[in-house]
Amino acid sequence: MNGLTPPGRASAMQKRPRVLAGAATALALTVLLSACGGSTQSGAHPSEAAPVDGGTLTVGLATDTSIIDPSITGSSITAVIARNVVDSLVGQAEDNSFTPWLAEKWEVNSDNTEYTFHLRSGVTFSDGTSLDAAAVKTNFDRILDPKTSSSYAKSLLGPVKEVSAPDAKTVTITYGKPFAPLLQGLSLPYLGIQSPQYLKGAADTKNTVVGSGPFILKSFVKGSGSELTKRSDYNWGPGYAKHTGAARLDSISFKLLPEASVRLGALTSGQVQAIDEVPPANFQSVKANDKLQVITKENPGVNRSFFLNTSSGPFTDVKVRQAFQSAADVKSAVNAAYLGSLKAADNILGPSTLYYDSSVAGSWGFDKKKAAQLLDDAGWSTKDSDGIRTKAGQRLTLRYVYDTASTSAPDLTLAQAIQAQVKEVGFDLKLDPVDAGGYTERTKANSYEIAAFYYVRAEPDILRTVFHSAYIPPNGADVSRVNSLDEKLNTALGATGGDRQKLYSDVQKEIISQAYALPQYVAAYQLGASKKLQGISWATNAKPLFYDAWLSK
Repeated sequence: MNGLTPPGRASAMQKRPRVLAGAATALALTVLLSACGGSTQSGAHPSEAAPVDGGTLTVGLATDTSIIDPSITGSSITAVIARNVVDSLVGQAEDNSFTPWLAEKWEVNSDNTEYTFHLRSGVTFSDGTSLDAAAVKTNFDRILDPKTSSSYAKSLLGPVKEVSAPDAKTVTITYGKPFAPLLQGLSLPYLGIQSPQYLKGAADTKNTVVGSGPFILKSFVKGSGSELTKRSDYNWGPGYAKHTGAARLDSISFKLLPEASVRLGALTSGQVQAIDEVPPANFQSVKANDKLQVITKENPGVNRSFFLNTSSGPFTDVKVRQAFQSAADVKSAVNAAYLGSLKAADNILGPSTLYYDSSVAGSWGFDKKKAAQLLDDAGWSTKDSDGIRTKAGQRLTLRYVYDTASTSAPDLTLAQAIQAQVKEVGFDLKLDPVDAGGYTERTKANSYEIAAFYYVRAEPDILRTVFHSAYIPPNGADVSRVNSLDEKLNTALGATGGDRQKLYSDVQKEIISQAYALPQYVAAYQLGASKKLQGISWATNAKPLFYDAWLSK
């Protein structure tokens, strides 16, 4: 991946540690990422006017999160909010180069088994305590502790052997075997550093977070939103930022506005200055409004998909999974739900992800005749009076379990469209709504046939988070309950260059050919905003960054 000679064949020069700090000295990985990365942006209107300090930015959010602590959730909404509160050891710029942040420089040994970070001085958490090496170690030890429900953050850290703090400014992370994706994982808010004093005293971190970021979390209320206020003494932003010192904005208010019409009305009336999930029906009209803008950032990572439970029920049979995959006309369903504002997925990974394999697209697709034949071959050859396939007296029933709070209206429309499509072949797809706790319990109890989500990360190691058996619920997001990919995913962690690319290509092909999932669409962050909002930049996980943002008068 990073262009180095595979372990065991390195030259003497290559065996010397690599010193990294900033874009000019980033790993060769970043060149590959930059070459493979991509996004679509529209409607942005950069201004030549001087930035203005002050003001409150109000953002309307379509979906909620039940947890604000980024270390114990994989929620995208949490990432948007918490990015303003917690800083990371390293930053990753929009061109995918790594930049200094809490670490002013770092070294990585030749086989990616030892990473040493040198922290900048003078950084404090908002509670007044110092951010030093012991604080970083406390955070990572907490994430690695089996008692902490940090499945996603833990997957980003990988198979850590030891985290050590030899002195107040040095942190070393060592591995028993090569682990190449660490820097990209460290740049994400899920591995952001929190105050150990706060963590020690907090009985429950689901509703609070204390970090060293440019904003302080004043309040978080599930079902309502979050209020953030500026830290006036902040002066250690990431290397990719456009300014230094405190944030431009005085405060940020995130408001939960799940109804599309309410969210859009709040934007057009000026009650909020930005919204996410621009309603598909209004996408073009918002773009055409001379007072508004739409900025779209296509997500890298695992596309929004139906994940098929291979461990119980009808989907234990690969032919039934393949039949379901062939019975769904994904393109028409996505167009019906999103009205052309999002692209239908042609693979499990999005095109802007490193090592995305474009050849997978031609290996699958909508084919009702093939679906019917596969079901006949699998023994589901008869139909009842409702047109549902039966076998040994059992109906071909599938339960799609979803959390109502985190499932948008268009996603529900999409599911209903697929429900109607697969019924034509004989599937009885039932939509099974639950709350967040119910979703956790159902996936833990293996009481479902389908679950759906997407994960955003520019690194193909995200496939390990979703398809490695170590993350089968309740330990993580392998809701397909697949174990056949473990060896390839483990090997890919330490592989380099062409070897790593081939491994991830093989993984993508197996996921589609064995129908572990039905990819639906390439998720994208669609920020509808007043043209008064300027200075927005983007994280590599396709989330807006507000540190440089400002509101014109």
